Amino acid sequence: MAITRSLIPAMTLLFFIFRVAAQQPHAPAPAPANDGTFIDQGIAYILMLIALVLTYLIHPLDVHVASHNLFTS
Repeated sequence: MAITRSLIPAMTLLFFIFRVAAQQPHAPAPAPANDGTFIDQGIAYILMLIALVLTYLIHPLDVHVASHNLFTS
């Protein structure tokens, strides 16, 4: 019972503190540092680099097979 009597004033005080804090206007959010285009451009460059590496890795195999077919017929 003594714990309940001591919690009631504390809970009432917290209620009013939170109520006053909720009534204060909030500051506007800051503008974003970037709009995501930098990240999108970075991903595009990485994908193009991967495509370039794969092209150069696959191209010699394709030339080898084509030249082999020309001379074996």
